[in-house]
Amino acid sequence: MGFLMSKSMDANLQKQQEFMLHNSRLQMERQILMQNQMRERQMAMQMAWSREFLKYFGSFFAVATVGLTAGAIKRKRPAMLAPIVPLGFIFAYQMDSAYGTLIYRMRGEAENIIASEHDRLDLPLGTPTFESIEKARRAKSGLISLLEK
Repeated sequence: MGFLMSKSMDANLQKQQEFMLHNSRLQMERQILMQNQMRERQMAMQMAWSREFLKYFGSFFAVATVGLTAGAIKRKRPAMLAPIVPLGFIFAYQMDSAYGTLIYRMRGEAENIIASEHDRLDLPLGTPTFESIEKARRAKSGLISLLEK
């Protein structure tokens, strides 16, 4: 009789462990999906900001270019056209960022860094561990309790 109960309990324990494993896997998949959606939304906001900034900077660049060109012609000083060069580089960068392939080149470079220069990504003092976090938490809570006394 005891053997049958033990066998039944083992089967229930096995089912419970499988259920817990399935739930933890499901929870992790949901967390990964949520984090990816948050990342996508942040990137979309950055791209939208870049496009909006380009509209304002493009207007400024156009007005500055027309004004500097008119001033250079009127005063016969070609040196007045010099600010157009750096402004043009900034405009080209913003255009590439907003509508060009900058994001793809950045992703490719990031993948290259991860693949070939992974040691540059290491955190100072290594990856945080449960023990290091607990030690910091205890130190902080101990400091707070000392300050309250």
